[in-house]
Amino acid sequence: KIIQMSTRTLSKQICWQSDLARFQISDTYTTLLDFVLALNESVKGVPTTKDLSVSPILHKLIDVLDILKDYVSRYPPQKDTLSRFGNPAFRDWLSHVEETLEDLLEPILPRSDYEDVKEEAIGYLLNCFGDKQRIDYGTGHETHFICFLYCLVKARIITEKDYTPLVLRVFVKYIEIMRSLQLTYWLEPAGSHGVWGLDDYHILPFLFGASQLVGHPHIRPKSIHQKDYLDGFANDYLYLGCIKFINSVKTASLAWHSPMLNDISGVKTWQKINEGMIKMYKGEVLGKLPIMQHFLFGKYLPFQGEGLSHEDDHSHAHSHEKGLPDCCISNIPSAFAIRPKEAIRMPFD
Repeated sequence: KIIQMSTRTLSKQICWQSDLARFQISDTYTTLLDFVLALNESVKGVPTTKDLSVSPILHKLIDVLDILKDYVSRYPPQKDTLSRFGNPAFRDWLSHVEETLEDLLEPILPRSDYEDVKEEAIGYLLNCFGDKQRIDYGTGHETHFICFLYCLVKARIITEKDYTPLVLRVFVKYIEIMRSLQLTYWLEPAGSHGVWGLDDYHILPFLFGASQLVGHPHIRPKSIHQKDYLDGFANDYLYLGCIKFINSVKTASLAWHSPMLNDISGVKTWQKINEGMIKMYKGEVLGKLPIMQHFLFGKYLPFQGEGLSHEDDHSHAHSHEKGLPDCCISNIPSAFAIRPKEAIRMPFD
C-alpha cells in the first residue's frame, strides 16, 4: 500500500505574504514555536551522551527510524546521472518508505486507537525527508519532523518528561538518517543561502546544540576552530557534531566555506548564540514565504482563518479551503541564490 505524500488531512495553505502574516499571528504559530522552545529548554546543559531514561515508546520510535535508515543500503545511488545533486534513487528509497511506514508505526500508533492522529503523523513523517520530485531538502522538511513529534504529544503518547530523550535520542537519529540521505543521494539544498547561510540543510541541530552548551565551563564558541575539541566532543554536543560534519564534506577552512558559522564563533556566550538561533528560526524558517508555502497544516496544527480564494494570473479563481492546488503555489523557487549584499543579518548581537 502506497501512502500519498500529501494525505487528505494535511494541506498547504500559505500562498501569499498576507497568508504568511496571518500564520505568524495565529495560535498555531505560537504552538509550534512553543514546542520547539520547550525542546530547546529540555536539553540545556545536557550532553547527548548522558545516560537518559528512554521510555518504551521512544525505543520503538528509534527502532522505526533505524529501519528507515537501513533502507538506504537497498537503493544505491544511480550512476551516470546528469547532475551531481538529486540522485533519482532517492525516489526509490522514499517510495519504499511510503509502502511500509503505516505498518512500521502500528506498534506506536495502532490504527484502532489513533486513526486520525496516525494519518496526520504519517503525512508529516513522509514529508520530513525531502521532496520526492525535486529531490531536495531544507529547514521546512526538518520542521515537518517536529510536527510529527508534536502529533505524538497531542496523542499523549509522548509527555513532557520525554522531551530530553526526544531531542537527544529521536531527533539525533533523524539527523543521522538525513546525513545518510544527503551523502548518498546528494539532495539539493532547498532554500539554501549557499555560503552566506548557516547550513545547507539544517538549523535545529545548531539551535538545540547551542542550548546543550549553555554554561559549559570549558567549551567556548571559538572552540569550534580547534580540532581537538571537535574530535573529543562532537558526539557529546550537536553543535560541535554539525561543525565536524561540515568540515568533513567541505574543503578549505570554516571561514571560507561557512563564514556565518565562523562569525558566530566570535559571540561571547552560548546563551547568546542560542537566543540568536531562536530568532533566526523564527525569521528565516517560520517567517520565510519560499519555505512556509510548502508547510502542511492539519487538525493538530490548523491554518486559522477563512478559506483563501483569489483571482489568479492564470485566469481562474477558486477556494483554497482544502489546500492549494499545484497551479497556485507561488513561483518562488525552493532553492534560490543569494548575493553577498543580501546575506542574512545575524541576530546574535
